[in-house]
Amino acid sequence: MALVPCQVLRVAILLSYCSILCNYKAIEMPSHQTYGGSWKFLTFIDLVIQAVFFGICVLTDLSSLLTRGSGNQEQERQLKKLISLRDWMLAVLAFPVGVFVVAVFWIIYAYDREMIYPKLLDNFIPGWLNHGMHTTVLPFILIEMRTSHHAYPSRSSGLAAICAFSVGYILWVCWVHHVTGMWVYPFLEHIGPGARIIFFGSTTILMNFLYLLGEVLNSYIWDTQRTAKLK
Repeated sequence: MALVPCQVLRVAILLSYCSILCNYKAIEMPSHQTYGGSWKFLTFIDLVIQAVFFGICVLTDLSSLLTRGSGNQEQERQLKKLISLRDWMLAVLAFPVGVFVVAVFWIIYAYDREMIYPKLLDNFIPGWLNHGMHTTVLPFILIEMRTSHHAYPSRSSGLAAICAFSVGYILWVCWVHHVTGMWVYPFLEHIGPGARIIFFGSTTILMNFLYLLGEVLNSYIWDTQRTAKLK
């Protein structure tokens, strides 16, 4: 028996994301007042994705509790749709985007923090909030993957969806630069057009790889559990 029921964990994670978002939005930073506001940063978009995803998880748990033993076919149909949405969101957005944000942020930060998170931001964003945005995302999504089985969509549709998200965000970043003359991330100012194209292409490939990694990890976790139960 689990020490903490997975339903309670989901509620706690959802509340933590709500707290992080509220605290982040309360910060008065110059970049929040410029074109695109917080929505030009992938970190903020990812926080919204994670909060919405765990909100759907909590809603699914509540619906499952209310539907259990009711015998109402319409309610069961709606619950299945909710579960399908939850699974699709984890596969296509929550896992690949969440892992991407954590991995890329800390790799660039380790190389040269001024390229991704200038020291000036320490005056606005406390350390705990930085880790809430760029660190805890990974263990939270792994906990969810470990506690509940998620049915992945077909590989072709899943990859198409994550490609659409990646290209959409790249176009949004380029549009912000077109309007303001400034790149969203400082390191993009220091590389040439060719290097930017390579970087953007590489990020799309990495997103696709992370989608496949999530699919493999999900299968491995639950296939291993099934094998253990059979033994």
